[in-house]
Amino acid sequence: MTNALQVDHLAVRFGTAEVIRDLSFAVPRGSSLAIIGPNGAGKTVLFKALIGSISYEGTIRWATGTRIGYVPQKLDIERDLPITGRDFLHAKAALAKASDSDVANALALVGLERPMLSAAIGTLSGGQFQRLLVAFALVGKPNVLLLDEPAAGIDEPGQEILATTIRRLQTENDVTVLLISHDLSVIYHYATAVLCLSRTHAYFGTPQTVLTPDTLRKLYGTAVDFHVHDESGN
Repeated sequence: MTNALQVDHLAVRFGTAEVIRDLSFAVPRGSSLAIIGPNGAGKTVLFKALIGSISYEGTIRWATGTRIGYVPQKLDIERDLPITGRDFLHAKAALAKASDSDVANALALVGLERPMLSAAIGTLSGGQFQRLLVAFALVGKPNVLLLDEPAAGIDEPGQEILATTIRRLQTENDVTVLLISHDLSVIYHYATAVLCLSRTHAYFGTPQTVLTPDTLRKLYGTAVDFHVHDESGN
């Protein structure tokens, strides 16, 4: 199977409400798929279907040997629990049968210092906690990453670290990345393909063919503009 993921005629319903309708797409190994669309279009619902946490119709087929690391948009955990970052990562390491060196490597990739792990998770800044979630997903050496708005709450230096981490994982470890994001300029340069979801339509293709004013207007229901910078920053 040359694709990391093959989705055919996917549909997700909650009661009589159809959130995703007859969606088909493929994600080649080592590529990056960005998912965009307005709120309520089903982006997070798609991720939950892909990891099997909700019921769906159609076919979702992951390549043999797939190991998924998932960073949710929101983690349902009380931030005032007396849990340190170290407790959090070691719990994942125990489940994934990962070593201490695996944990250390995940921390290094996201730029978190070990002393920071002694603090309770409730005392971490939003950006620090988000990077902890990414490190949590990396423990166990996944070959597929699902990232639901991973840059939310992260300052600009933290976003740069995260972007560099993702690129390194792809180039050095052949990791396949599925990313929900609202940053169209970053997507234009970074993503191999883009899946645009709305309540009525879906568009799939390369950033150059999909991120057009006409498609974005149909997707969001209003004119959407973004600037593409060249490598010199212009």
